[in-house]
Amino acid sequence: MAVSATEIIFVAVAVGLVWAYLQFRIIAQIPVVSFSSSESEETPLTGSGGDEEKTARLKEIYEAIYEGAESFLAAEYRICFLFISVFSVVVFTLVAWGTGWDMVRGGFTAISFLLGALTSMGSGYLGMKVAVYSNVRTTISAQKPGWTACFNTAFRAGAVMGFALCAAGLLMLYVTMLLFRVHYSSPNDWIYLTESITGYGLGGSVIAMFGRVGGGIYTKAADVGADLVGKVVHGIPEDDPRNPATIADNVGDNVGDVAGMGSDLFGSFAESTCAALVLGSGIGATGNWDAMVFPVVVSAVGIFVCLLCSFIATHISTVKAEAHVESALKMQLISTTVVMIPAIYYTAVYFLPESFELRRTVGDETLTLYPWEACVCVSMGVVGGLIIGLVTEYYTSHSYAPVREVAHACKTGAATNMIYGIALGYKSAIIPVLVLALIIYGSFTLCDMYGVALAAIGFLSNLATGLTIDVYGPVCDNAGGIAEMAELEPYVREKTDALDAAGNTTAAIGKGFAIGSAALVSLALFGAFVTRIRHASGDELFKDGVNMLEPLTFAFLIIGGMIPFAFAAMTMKSVGEAAMAMVMEVQRQFDEKPHLLDANPTERPDYDACIAISTQASLREMIPPGAMVIFTPLATGIFFGVTAVSGLLVGSLVASVQLAISMSNSGGAWDNAKKYIEKASPDSELQGKGSDIHKAAVVGDTVGDPFKDTSGPALNIVMKLMAVLSLVFADTFYAINTGKGLFNM
Repeated sequence: MAVSATEIIFVAVAVGLVWAYLQFRIIAQIPVVSFSSSESEETPLTGSGGDEEKTARLKEIYEAIYEGAESFLAAEYRICFLFISVFSVVVFTLVAWGTGWDMVRGGFTAISFLLGALTSMGSGYLGMKVAVYSNVRTTISAQKPGWTACFNTAFRAGAVMGFALCAAGLLMLYVTMLLFRVHYSSPNDWIYLTESITGYGLGGSVIAMFGRVGGGIYTKAADVGADLVGKVVHGIPEDDPRNPATIADNVGDNVGDVAGMGSDLFGSFAESTCAALVLGSGIGATGNWDAMVFPVVVSAVGIFVCLLCSFIATHISTVKAEAHVESALKMQLISTTVVMIPAIYYTAVYFLPESFELRRTVGDETLTLYPWEACVCVSMGVVGGLIIGLVTEYYTSHSYAPVREVAHACKTGAATNMIYGIALGYKSAIIPVLVLALIIYGSFTLCDMYGVALAAIGFLSNLATGLTIDVYGPVCDNAGGIAEMAELEPYVREKTDALDAAGNTTAAIGKGFAIGSAALVSLALFGAFVTRIRHASGDELFKDGVNMLEPLTFAFLIIGGMIPFAFAAMTMKSVGEAAMAMVMEVQRQFDEKPHLLDANPTERPDYDACIAISTQASLREMIPPGAMVIFTPLATGIFFGVTAVSGLLVGSLVASVQLAISMSNSGGAWDNAKKYIEKASPDSELQGKGSDIHKAAVVGDTVGDPFKDTSGPALNIVMKLMAVLSLVFADTFYAINTGKGLFNM
């Protein structure tokens, strides 16, 4: 019996949501009860009993982190909701006007924009709730002997986020397409359906921008402030309950590293799918709906593959020692990549016709394509993502030479640490860029720009696994912070630190995936932009491609290359200003309450004051960089025309990729170099915690915080958001003096 694409997609959605719920129920069975170290290994994790005083402290910290995260996201999302309400009117008006007052296309694009934005907000909120709920339970699991329980708890927390986000994003996108098909019932009109659905990607990307920047500023302002005053000046441990910024730091892990990252990767999924649908809309002209939605089916199949491979970590090859943690997470990426390739082949053969035709992005030639070619394009993305992930691991894990070189550079002070770390980041961009270049060349040669879009789909085909290991890191980081603040036994913090060190590496791998996929998504969106301009102009523009040597195009190519640096400067400075305010507040409390620094202080710091500083700073500072990215392509298209937009998009793409990779990997390397030094004994070459070498490493880690958690990962949103916004408003840009802009250039 034949199975339709619609059936596959809805079954995948149901399986993903049910699996996420089951993982959540397993986590929920762990009570928030602290166990003493004397309790036996046989004590069940879901049992009762324990240390009442520490249990009360755990609940107090858990509730403080939850309330801080909840209040920040509520404030952030109020601003986001106000923005999308206003901007949806702009989308409707400009799209309708640009298409000759086609109210249906304007309305559908605005509706899909709102749905994408709301789904992105829901993804971020879900991630925060799951992470906060799970991190205290990871701490409790770490009190038990062995490694399996605490690893599985954090891993399952990531799985809840990963599978729920993928399933919900897939459901909203596909249901929206089916509803739009009621109006665009003719296959010849499906091109308008795919153009209307691009608003979904725009909505997801807009929220991702505010989530990444706002959450990133929040978490790094608290982290930098806590590190500088606590560890460097006063020599107290990380997450020490005496430090007033420590609750804000842990709140930041949830709103930045989890909620912001969830919105970011949801945006990548939405945009890659929209680009592939627009570029492949010609397949639908034959009436073959299942073939046209092949990119969506690939994402659905990815949910099944990721679910099957998750058993490797939790049941088949469980984590029984510290050395197994990093290999277990890496095996998730490798196994899903290996299993995805045959799954992609059978999906392509089953849902694509024996041959199909697509018009080239440039020129009049029509390509005849075959399922094996589409399979190769998607597979190149899958394998390329794994290669970039493994290269990222090599440059950010302290198991390998590059990070250890950075650690040894700390022996001569913070300056040499900075020099080595920056050089490492630049060097780490070489292989990923070459891999991306090969993928682009190979996929474009096989299937033109549609092939590039399919490669981007391949990058994100195991998104559920990518999200799982991404969320795992912040959950372990928070678990360690809770253990320190609750003053649990030192072995608990040592265990969570080991889990977190692997999480730092896998988070860097996840960022490598996100940046690589963003590059391909942006290029595919640019191809879709060219296609729409050709369609709108009746082939008068861009028939022979975009001429980069045209003065206006080249001028905006240079401007586009400047945008990522301007964005990075704004976000870095925002973190610096917020961190300065945090440092002043923490030092003020230490000066006014000197007994806070006693070994056993009798009073608690004012945690709420630090939470307020991070919240106010992030909400204030996230608006200017976000506005710059959103309104630059809009203003360029309206005033200077479509050739200027083309230059802007290419310049932004080329510069963003290099800068994002180098910043993210430098930050990850500095962080793990610090952890490598902390593992050393006092009589070793690196002298361990509290030494001058360690203080130099802390300075590097502090500088690296906004590199890897604010500016670096947000740069992939810069290139995607500018590209998808240009695609949505392509008809509007052409309608202004036939694409020459108000200045008629």
